[in-house]
Parts: sequence; structure tokens; C-alpha cells
Amino acid sequence: MTQDIRDIPIFPLHTVFYPGGALPLRIFEPRYLDMVGKCLKEESGFGVCLISEGTETGNAAESFEYGTFGKISYWQQLPEGLLGVTVRGEQRFKIISRQIGANQLCIAKVEMLPDEEQVVLPVRFQYLAEIAEEMLTQIGHPYTTLPKFYDDASWVGYRLAELLPMALVQKQHFLQMVDPIERLDRISIIISEMDDG
Repeated sequence: MTQDIRDIPIFPLHTVFYPGGALPLRIFEPRYLDMVGKCLKEESGFGVCLISEGTETGNAAESFEYGTFGKISYWQQLPEGLLGVTVRGEQRFKIISRQIGANQLCIAKVEMLPDEEQVVLPVRFQYLAEIAEEMLTQIGHPYTTLPKFYDDASWVGYRLAELLPMALVQKQHFLQMVDPIERLDRISIIISEMDDG
């Protein structure tokens, strides 16, 4: 199988973004306004990575090497020069190398990773799909228009990893895992510990 290598802009954030997810962002820094404008014009996307060191504003932050590529599904001009966008998660990637531009925008050479094998949600994890559905219903926007796959083990695992309150490094670990059943096993343990707590 040939590798899918691309150069993409990276948006480092204090959040972990997953395939199939929706990420609302409020953008005000010139480098990211330019990036979004270019993505909209070219119908391209950008990568979101969890910050490992640094901040979301100012100089380019260090980030984990695994992230998720997404495309803008909705945008609107907000007051005071802000831009509101919603990004849909498409595919995981691994950063091979990075270059920081004069405007502190990171452009990375990345290897796009294959989608996880589709696995039907095992019956023993049906209750996890119900938890995910309940959480998504309560949150509403931006999940209202998102395609939902409650019988897909990867999709359910990603949504719970995204929404459950847990440490960002744990969320990053779930992004880097490649076995959807193992991810659900770990998440079920975390949920039972929350219930006990």
C-alpha cells in the first residue's frame, strides 16, 4: 500500500480532535485567519494536534505528532474581526517533519493514516452507544448535523473519548490507539470508575 504523504497546516490546540467529530473554533489570529481563508478557497483542510508545550496564541506551540485532519463544514463572520468555523474530523495522521513560517504557522509533512477497520459494536458495549447518544443529544450544536453511527465501534469510541471528562493525554492515547475494541474496553473501565467515584 502506498503511503499518503501531504503538506498540511497544523492548528495546535489544547484539545484532542477525532475522526467523525465536530470542532467549533473562534479564530482571531492573522495566521489562522489566512489559513482558514486559503482552506475555504482551495476546499482543503488542516490538521489539529494536541499541544504538548506552549500556548494556543503567540509563538508556534510544540504538539504531539499524531493528530486529525479536518475540513471546514461551516463558517460565519463574527463581531470584532472574529471568524467562527466548525471543522469536521476526517482522518488521522502522523507528523514526519515541521516547518514554522515567519507568521508562526506550522506547515507539517504528514503521513495520512488508514481508517480503522470497521467493526460492528459488540452487544456488550451497547450501553456505551446509549451513553454517547444521550451526551450528544444534550450537547446539541455542533453535533446536530453530524452523521451518527451508533453501531460502529470506532465511531462510538471516538465520541466517548471526545466527550468524557478525562485528562488530555488520555484522550491523545485513545486517538493513537488502532484497535476500536481495546479503546471501548478502556473507556468502559473509565466510566465504571466514574460511577464508583
